[in-house]
Amino acid sequence: MVKTYRKIKCKVSYDGTDYAGYQVQSNALTVQQLIEEAIEQIAKERTTIYASGRTDAGVHARGQVFHFRTACSIPVHKWPYAFVTKLPNDIVVWEAEEVPDDFHARFDVKEKIYRYSLMNRPFPDVFHRKYAWHVPYDLNLEAMRSAANYLIGEHDFTSFCSIKTDVEDKVREIYDISLEEHDEGRVWLTFRGNGFLYNMVRIMTGTLVKVGTGEWEPDRVRDILEACDRTAAGPTAPAQGLTLWEVKY
Repeated sequence: MVKTYRKIKCKVSYDGTDYAGYQVQSNALTVQQLIEEAIEQIAKERTTIYASGRTDAGVHARGQVFHFRTACSIPVHKWPYAFVTKLPNDIVVWEAEEVPDDFHARFDVKEKIYRYSLMNRPFPDVFHRKYAWHVPYDLNLEAMRSAANYLIGEHDFTSFCSIKTDVEDKVREIYDISLEEHDEGRVWLTFRGNGFLYNMVRIMTGTLVKVGTGEWEPDRVRDILEACDRTAAGPTAPAQGLTLWEVKY
């Protein structure tokens, strides 16, 4: 009997604290591994899931998207309920829909939104230590906003990606960067763009914090972009402050 396959698109949230990132690795526990194992338990078939992109060790996701093909006859709306029974409580698949066979979770992405969380106050918050970077120095948010304006648009972001980046084309377009101040010292930096390089958001954040503390002037960011040199930019902000917020198609 010929099997009929469907393509399922899912949205998943996860706390990345205890994982070596999203992508499967041979010697460490990852989010992809656990989701694929859950599918195998549910559908009694082995499959590979394809996500909108990778997240590093310690990085979180609110709206990661992945797809997979399955011959399992479970109604699509029941997949999230099935996942709940097979995944740990720090990984939650909360939406599933059937999509055309030509859909691809990575190659069809139109926009990604990342949020980086700072805890800007003298002492750390014990309840946010896994989800924010504690910066105890006063930050000039207006200076950071001015610096962020240099990053908006289409640029070569060689200065703002890890030297381990394995892609040759480092041109990306940033649509918007916003900084929001909240109570108890929380600051959210939200980055919207058509794609991001390895460590790009964390390096942009580390650079903007350098401006916020007054160590660098805002227009230095323009010079850093033009340098196309990773050593010109600021530090890579800690992983725990970063969340893949949303993926748009």
